[in-house]
Amino acid sequence: MSSKEKNSVTILTESQLSSRAFKDEAYEFYKELRKSQPLYPLSLGALGKGWLISRYDDAIHLLKNEKLKKNYENVFTAKEKRPALLKNEESLTKHMLNSDPPDHNRLRTLVQKAFTHRMILQLEDKIQHIADSLLDKVQPNKFMNLVDDFAFPLPIIVISEMLGIPLEDRQKFRVWSQAIIDFSDAPERLQENDHLLGEFVEYLESLVRKKRSEPAGDLISALIQAESEGTQLSTEELYSMIMLLIVAGHETTVNLITNMTYALMCHGDQFEKLRQQPDLMNSAIEEALRFHSPVELTTIRWTAEPFILHGQEIKRKDVIIISLASANRDEKIFPNADIFDIERKNNRHIAFGHGNHFCLGAQLARLEAKIAISTLLRRCPNIQLKGEKKQMKWKGNFLMRALEELPLSF
Repeated sequence: MSSKEKNSVTILTESQLSSRAFKDEAYEFYKELRKSQPLYPLSLGALGKGWLISRYDDAIHLLKNEKLKKNYENVFTAKEKRPALLKNEESLTKHMLNSDPPDHNRLRTLVQKAFTHRMILQLEDKIQHIADSLLDKVQPNKFMNLVDDFAFPLPIIVISEMLGIPLEDRQKFRVWSQAIIDFSDAPERLQENDHLLGEFVEYLESLVRKKRSEPAGDLISALIQAESEGTQLSTEELYSMIMLLIVAGHETTVNLITNMTYALMCHGDQFEKLRQQPDLMNSAIEEALRFHSPVELTTIRWTAEPFILHGQEIKRKDVIIISLASANRDEKIFPNADIFDIERKNNRHIAFGHGNHFCLGAQLARLEAKIAISTLLRRCPNIQLKGEKKQMKWKGNFLMRALEELPLSF
């Protein structure tokens, strides 16, 4: 999107927000929005009218605003209820990310024990073993595509083992995850995604049948037990929760590991500083989360009650989408916001969200990134980008900031 096009655009569409061209220039575009149009109009097809939020303070306020709902049934009457865009929508959307209190609290409670600080620390040795095993495979080649060879398999192996699902199915999860996070109302894309989500539902049905007959000490077995008790989890919520844990359990971390490595490759001084001072790793991870936020845009929030923001009435049923990536580059909050600084102080980024829906797996993602990057730098001290920075391509994706690949030599 050129500067001229930016100035002439009055409404953004979801296809524009999802495009590679937008991802390439998004930070400059967000900078202009924060200055002049912090509330920017969106056209979201069947979902209706929406607004894009770009400033940090607005993001913090709205992420906690009780007038915004994640479950559209808490906004629309039965007559207003929109038709399902996908046949399999009901089986995959009844999870905590799309729920409001008290349902959200009930659903989150069912899984949060698996993500406590103590439970996460118990995974440290396992994650380290996985990281070393993955590098063992590629190190003799002195080359790898970080995404396929390291950043994707590490978190998907971890979450698969936590959930108790076969590792050999992880490539299927990758395809299904993309179908879920690839928001689009284009008819051909809807049809393709619905087919893939149908496959995912069939897989979950088969998986649950096996777990019912052979329960184990994994998270899915625990969720099935809650569903069988009939009061804590419905069947649709069970399938939706498993889907969410598979997708959210790896997507953010894949991008965190990849984007952080990319930022280090593009900022040699910071890369060298981290190599010389490994105790800066935690600070570097927080800066990577801020600088290239793995989740660029939040999922949809619906306006349940009208309110005024920046002199504009936000009407009931309007959609609110918050750019975490923009909020995390807000100059009023982060001095030298466009500078990647692994020693940044008071880094109040919101890469994992804020409020009720703060990412449940944030601690796990941080630990996985810490082990992954530390192991990479220790075992491959001469690592460097293979190719030029301009050759690296951001995926065309609505929700995520993700590189298609990251070729590295060492």
